[in-house]
Amino acid sequence: MEIPSVAEKWRGGVKELTIGATKEEGGSRGKTVTVGGAKSIPFMDFDGEIGNKPVIAMDVLDNVPNDWPDPLRNAFADVLDDPAKWAKKCVDSGADLICLKLDAIHPDKGDKSPEEAADTVKSVLEAVDVPLIVWGCEFNDKDNQVMPKVSEAAKGEKCLLAYAAQDNYKVITAVSLADGHSIVTQAPLDINIGKQVNILVSELGFPLDRIVMFQSTGALGYGIEYTYSIQERERIAALSGDNLMAFPVICNAGFEAWRAKEAKAKDDEAPQWGAHEERGPMWETITATTLIQSGVDIVRMYHPKAVAAVQKHIAGLTG
Repeated sequence: MEIPSVAEKWRGGVKELTIGATKEEGGSRGKTVTVGGAKSIPFMDFDGEIGNKPVIAMDVLDNVPNDWPDPLRNAFADVLDDPAKWAKKCVDSGADLICLKLDAIHPDKGDKSPEEAADTVKSVLEAVDVPLIVWGCEFNDKDNQVMPKVSEAAKGEKCLLAYAAQDNYKVITAVSLADGHSIVTQAPLDINIGKQVNILVSELGFPLDRIVMFQSTGALGYGIEYTYSIQERERIAALSGDNLMAFPVICNAGFEAWRAKEAKAKDDEAPQWGAHEERGPMWETITATTLIQSGVDIVRMYHPKAVAAVQKHIAGLTG
């Protein structure tokens, strides 16, 4: 592309946020992860500072995922029943963070207690020393019971807790504020609702430099274009000086990619699509790299092969 001789002058930028706390900071992490800080269109360094590089959070579930396709299950077959060992394997695969999805607290998926969830969080924190994202089951009543216990169990670790939504934000905002964690604000693919949730959270006194935005993610072939356009608009709003849109962004590439039929179909169901062992990770890779180029800062991912490919892509974009 032809680089313009006069770069755009932006007056705003994306806030920086650090996840995790080392022993010197009151936690137990071996490292912290800082995201955000961009003052340019993604990776256009002639436009301004590109900020911190995107990072990968690999998902760990607190129950055995029985609906995963074989190539995905096989990658973690020996650890699927132990979140702590699963987290260690993800770190060995190159994860910058762990995203612990509390799936088993859902009333229809195990209905585990707040105390059991807190114990799982503690076990993962003891097993790995990278920063932790804790993601609820997305059933409001149960999340409101569980997150106070989880937040207290991880107090001092400066985790990222998910999520605060338009119709359910008060409990998680309050406990994150009390225990020193950062928070994910969630909205559907609607930039106005996304901003409204940020306003609601900030009105409770939550610091603006501890917010990460999450809009529902589309996978390759399943709405990724719309997701891309929303992320673009968020970045431009931040660069234009909108302080309530100037937050790092997280997306859920792994979950969305692996529920696409092209990633799930077995070899005998779609032989014309190529080997399932390669096709699934490729679908996740393209979903993740596309969204990174739209301005995403944290990518939730599943498969080690896809993680390795995306890390290589990030290295190429950031030099």
